[in-house]
Amino acid sequence: MKQESTYSSQLSTLEVNKMLKNTYMLLAMTLAFSAVCAAVGMAFGIGRFASLGLSIGSLVLLFVTLRKADTSAGLFWVFAFTGMQGASLGYILNHYVGMANGPQLIMQALGLTSVIFVALSMYALTTKKDFSFMGGFLFAGLIVVMVAGLINIFVGSSVVFMALNAAIALLMTALILYDTSRIVNGGETNYIRATVSLYLDFINLFIALLNLLGMSNDD
Repeated sequence: MKQESTYSSQLSTLEVNKMLKNTYMLLAMTLAFSAVCAAVGMAFGIGRFASLGLSIGSLVLLFVTLRKADTSAGLFWVFAFTGMQGASLGYILNHYVGMANGPQLIMQALGLTSVIFVALSMYALTTKKDFSFMGGFLFAGLIVVMVAGLINIFVGSSVVFMALNAAIALLMTALILYDTSRIVNGGETNYIRATVSLYLDFINLFIALLNLLGMSNDD
């Protein structure tokens, strides 16, 4: 019984390591592909409505990707989703590039996002702590942020906008821990779905930090 338990533990560790390798490899490729598509979106100078249309389209592709994650077509759909998501960023990136120190703001936001993502991921990977207890709180937080964001579209308050981005940044940092711990502890066993979760954490954290840095720069 002891030998069987040891073998099972070793097998589980190998499976988790393989899952992590596939997830981070695919995450790196999708982020790079998104960056290329964002550059294309910037080059074409897409407007607000085109960006909104691409965002809605990427949301549709997100649901398709999650449904196809267990099939051979999953890889195609994950790149379709992340590519369209990246292209939708062309408008906001051009907005910040137009600022006096816009390129520096973008690089600062990207650098800060990368540092936070790597640090939290390493913490979750090395400690193997289970953060599943945060699931309900994070879901509730996302709902509150989405509702507040929709309301602020009509209100147009810069204070609320800044508070929302601060809340999104905090939620994304918690989600990085939550999603990484799910992989480590066997809560997620599909590397495409795991990649999508971490990709969204990274992108949303980047956008939130960019907006916060941009508003601070305006002040």
